[in-house]
Amino acid sequence: MKKYQLGEFEEIVMLTVAILYKEAYGVSIKKEIETRLKRSVSVGALQSALKRLEDKGYLKSFEGGATEERAGRPKKFFQITALGKRALEHVKSTRDELWNLIPNMAWNSKMLGSSL
Repeated sequence: MKKYQLGEFEEIVMLTVAILYKEAYGVSIKKEIETRLKRSVSVGALQSALKRLEDKGYLKSFEGGATEERAGRPKKFFQITALGKRALEHVKSTRDELWNLIPNMAWNSKMLGSSL
């Protein structure tokens, strides 16, 4: 089913936007991902993901007030839309269903970690 399409990085970006709530803008999103996940994020990859998510209707953006520290340019803030929330809920429930289908025996198997 392709009802909701989210790649791993897109999911991380959306979850981070939700965590930051009203403070979700490019730099804060990048820092939050890098801090929480100990993962380097390029500005280009983040901007591309934000644009894709906005194009899909999962995020919406709005401009904040211009600041002197940004040479008069306003920050672009992001929020999750109702469609984006449904997409995240779908991804979570799908992952939960799959995790719940793994038999305990599979985790306890001596074959884990060995090559087949």
